[in-house]
Amino acid sequence: MPAEREATPLIEARGLTVRRAGRCVIDGLDLALHAGERLFVVGPSGVGKSTLLLTLLGFVPTDGGCISLLGRVCRREADFAPLRGPIGLLFQDANDQLFGPTVLEDAEFGPLNQGLTAIDARMHAETALAAVGIPHLASRPVHDLSGGEQRLAALAGVLAMHPSVLLLDEPTASLDAEAATRVRDALAATRLPMLVASHDAALIDALATRRVELGKR
Repeated sequence: MPAEREATPLIEARGLTVRRAGRCVIDGLDLALHAGERLFVVGPSGVGKSTLLLTLLGFVPTDGGCISLLGRVCRREADFAPLRGPIGLLFQDANDQLFGPTVLEDAEFGPLNQGLTAIDARMHAETALAAVGIPHLASRPVHDLSGGEQRLAALAGVLAMHPSVLLLDEPTASLDAEAATRVRDALAATRLPMLVASHDAALIDALATRRVELGKR
């Protein structure tokens, strides 16, 4: 068995079951993300990829099973909350993530909440904006951005918090080819372990070390 498999997984779900609106969306799923992995969750729309990511960080309640994050069993909100940041989540809809008012101030929001000084928070934010190729948008109001620009700004906000693990829900959705390439290159450059829900074949081919397919229920 490879050494990395012997270590405690960064993210682990055992027997995970989730029901939404009376329908079983996730049924007894076992899943683990280890150090060094870029695990892609694939499958057609509606099979629970987004629900899985939200559940793993405690935003959707479970109906069964166990979740462990960074070696800690998480059952209640108080267990999950401190790990949102060390585990960075990119929502599928950037409007759920952007607080504004400007792109730079939005990217500073997370680092400031982590207790960084204003100077350090700005440095983290500016570095993250540069990493996703949008430093020129720093002073732009978030409500003036295109859909693709919003996605890049949201990703910058996640990266500005210097997470140790990434959970990414369709990170290249709504992006043209050039912007999608910037996202792909930025994610590759992080060298972070990540769990990604995506339909983007180019992104999967470029980054995935392993993939799990969710089937329709």
